[in-house]
Amino acid sequence: MLKRKFDKSKLPSRHVTEGPERAPHRSYYYAMGMSEEEIHQPLVGVATCWNEAAPCNIALNRQAQAVKLGVKAASGTPREFTTITVTDGIAMGHEGMRSSLASREAIADTVELTMRGHCYDAIVGLAGCDKSLPGMMMAMVRLNVPSVFIYGGSILPGKAPQVAEIPEDFRSRDLTVQDMFEAVGRHQNAEMSDAALDMLERVACPSAGACGGQFTANTMACVSEAIGLALMNSSGMPAPYESRDQYAEASGQAVMDLIEKNIRARDVVTRKSLENAARVVACTGGSTNAGLHLPAIAHEAGIDFFLDDVCEIFRDTPYFVDLKPGGQYVAKDLYDAGGIPVVMKELRKAGLIHEDCMTATSRTIGEELDRISREADGRVIYPIETPLTKTGGVVGLKGNLAPEGAIVKVAGIDTQHQRFVGPARVFECEEDAFAAVKARTYKEGEVIVIRNEGPSGGPGMREMLATTAALSGQGMGKKVALITDGRFSGATRGFCVGHVGPEAAHGGPIALLKDGDLITIDATIGEISVDLTDEELAARKAQWTGPRETIYASGALWKYAQLVGATYKGAVTHPGGAAEKHDYMDL
Repeated sequence: MLKRKFDKSKLPSRHVTEGPERAPHRSYYYAMGMSEEEIHQPLVGVATCWNEAAPCNIALNRQAQAVKLGVKAASGTPREFTTITVTDGIAMGHEGMRSSLASREAIADTVELTMRGHCYDAIVGLAGCDKSLPGMMMAMVRLNVPSVFIYGGSILPGKAPQVAEIPEDFRSRDLTVQDMFEAVGRHQNAEMSDAALDMLERVACPSAGACGGQFTANTMACVSEAIGLALMNSSGMPAPYESRDQYAEASGQAVMDLIEKNIRARDVVTRKSLENAARVVACTGGSTNAGLHLPAIAHEAGIDFFLDDVCEIFRDTPYFVDLKPGGQYVAKDLYDAGGIPVVMKELRKAGLIHEDCMTATSRTIGEELDRISREADGRVIYPIETPLTKTGGVVGLKGNLAPEGAIVKVAGIDTQHQRFVGPARVFECEEDAFAAVKARTYKEGEVIVIRNEGPSGGPGMREMLATTAALSGQGMGKKVALITDGRFSGATRGFCVGHVGPEAAHGGPIALLKDGDLITIDATIGEISVDLTDEELAARKAQWTGPRETIYASGALWKYAQLVGATYKGAVTHPGGAAEKHDYMDL
């Protein structure tokens, strides 16, 4: 590639590299082996969430090196740095999960502070886990610098040994971590031996990469392409594939083009591109957590795009990509079928994509889709004319039990099972509910209510995969419903309603429920209600004694609980783009 001459007089890095007064700063760069030429080129932050916490992060370091090669080839100087990750698969089902959603804010904050502190001109961000993907994208939009996102890639599917001890349905399908959580339920139900559980845990996750179904990580990876921050098709290849490095190198080159053309993150992330992203979540049966993360990304740009807006798009988007947990296939199968470009081509056929949105390639979505020759395979990706269902795989709910809304994944649930009426069985936290499920002291037909698990009241808005997977493993996924002011993993199956708002800690109706109250959940019309009059709810509110006290009276989780806002707005912790008084790039 030809060397380009960049004018640094308008780039942030001029503050640390240009002029006699910056000689002390340049001495630091010389200390790291940089040449004079490298110092005076644009400085590109290469941000990764690499760590040894989980397989979703372990391949990021390798891919970051490829990004740096791309930046260098296009006349830029890469500066690699890392930030944290809290990995849900390991944090799940215990106190560690309180740190998960809060880590999204910490990732965005630490990337912002690193970029600001060192005056980097652009960013390529690599992430591989549920909260690191939205956290990295939030930082890009907050800073509003030239930005390219790249996903670390999914894990390869596991395969069970073909031995009699393992139930046949586990032997006959691709395995993901979801199956391990459900295997725990089978084990508790005495339907799986210790030996079978031991064999499965050794093979369910056979490689580096994020959880293999259309769980939160892969959902947000699809979002990164649909929203335009990632190169088209870059999210698809599994993490072990070294061909991912070609996309990483291309991402490094692409960010240099964006600097040259002054295309910034908010030129890419717009109301229209957010709608494109919500379409892709809906048609792939993606994670309900997208209803939390899309509003949070929008917030960084000063765009009001709330849970209601996301759910309105879900309502009229066909569901036509057959992915786990509701469907049959894993992320690798979607890649083999052509990936998100083919999915978006199908959406375009129905007029459901804004084609004029800019992308990280400096081309529009429409121009990118014109370059795609593959078509829906009819197995993983159905033609949009013959979808799995005519509405999206995720549905928004409202009613007197959730005035600010709630969300439920219905992908893979037959229409006749999308209405549930039953008495409440109220638990004050996830541990109490899990203990009841483990002991099977709940009853068929009940609506299990788990409250005090919201962003502020938890604190941390924990996911309930351990509980929901145990229910599925006991064969009760369709025989009970579950609602919470907390969240559900993207791997959750069954009729499970999350994000109920206002949360219990804020005195929402979920805080006022009692055992036996009759609850109606109807995903076909978007209703969630309790059979109580306004007068009865008001009387209970008057008697409410306030939020449940937590043990988190100091530290990061205390700070998060004080700052975090409403779930329907994305559970964000600062005023956002609408309150800005400056643009980082123009300081």
